[in-house]
Amino acid sequence: MLTETPTAVDLPRLVRPDFPLLDRRLDGNEIVYLDNAATSLKPSVVVEEMTRYYTEVSANIHRGRHRLSETASAEFEGVRQRVAAFAGVRGDEVVFTLNTTEALNLVASGLGLGSRDLVLVPFDGHHSNLLPWRRHARTEPIPVDSMGCVDLDAYEELLRRRPRVVALGHCSNVTGVYAPVTQMASMARSAGAVTVLDAAQSVPHRRPELDGVDFVAFSAHKMLGPTGVGVLCGTGGALERLDSRSVGGGTVDWVDLERYELRRPPHRLEAGTPNIGGVYGLGAALGYLDRLGFDALAAHDRALAGRQLGEALSRPALRIVGPTSPSVDRSATISLAVPGVSSLREIARIMSDSYGIMCRSGHLCAQPLVDRFTDHEVLRISAYVYNDEEQIARAFAALDEILPTLGAVG
Repeated sequence: MLTETPTAVDLPRLVRPDFPLLDRRLDGNEIVYLDNAATSLKPSVVVEEMTRYYTEVSANIHRGRHRLSETASAEFEGVRQRVAAFAGVRGDEVVFTLNTTEALNLVASGLGLGSRDLVLVPFDGHHSNLLPWRRHARTEPIPVDSMGCVDLDAYEELLRRRPRVVALGHCSNVTGVYAPVTQMASMARSAGAVTVLDAAQSVPHRRPELDGVDFVAFSAHKMLGPTGVGVLCGTGGALERLDSRSVGGGTVDWVDLERYELRRPPHRLEAGTPNIGGVYGLGAALGYLDRLGFDALAAHDRALAGRQLGEALSRPALRIVGPTSPSVDRSATISLAVPGVSSLREIARIMSDSYGIMCRSGHLCAQPLVDRFTDHEVLRISAYVYNDEEQIARAFAALDEILPTLGAVG
């Protein structure tokens, strides 16, 4: 277990012993896990904390007065307070969900939108920050420029149409580019819009930017926590605006045969028994990240992003999806098109089976953006705290061996 606060350079070496999966070998190859934009690995402390819940507590929360239930309730709410401190909000402004997708759907379905309402959505966003809004309102994409960065002039023009909601993405899961969300949220608020931020890709590396934001959503599993746990934060009473999509256990203070009284947020938005063990795991993940320090995490993210960009730019057979300037604020996520190769799934499979390198191929749940820049799929390399620059170099060296056999042009 981590026993010292590391620098950005030391981070991978010091944390790797905390991730048991990295001790595995696949056909003799060390695992190089570079699919972190999809989900991160879990340190032992997260697994141990979830196991502690199931083996030492295991009771339901807010359902009884016996000691185990009270212990579970207190520790569950303790994690809520830890999440609130991380996000810079109050405890009663934190709702636990299944994931970012459910959190965004909760807002889209709960604001009482109609077919005449306009919602601006990020063109470079995940499908989960596009489709829920399409279901409930009219949508208009916030354009990106020729390099895949937000076009702020076009965005300003769209705001003159007085949208009811502006949905923002902090970091693209395709290009890795961080959007200027504080500026964009301020502009949206001046236009009278509700602002909703998808922070799923950014919170593993930096704290949420909530100035001017009404709602922010993110997932535990991308930041060393377990699957099946997400977070929705609503600032300044924003949660009070949401209709409860589900009612039942845990959401009400009183029920008789004619009426019921809903609890105040966040509890009226958390129907039924939650993923209690998962919330315990999220608390352990946040504690682990706090010990690493977000300054070190951000510096490490920038260093790996720079190495990815340099490796990709030096190879004519690869085309970067998104901006190529080193000055762009980007995470250690890069997506590559390969002219002459239509199916990048084969490349991802060979990298996995022959080299032990785990990457992602496809449209990355952001098909409008990918289709804007390439006719085919892309290959994504996304790094995190246990990856180092040598592993980035290994991934690109593997591509040097694979691409000529598949007819890559360049």
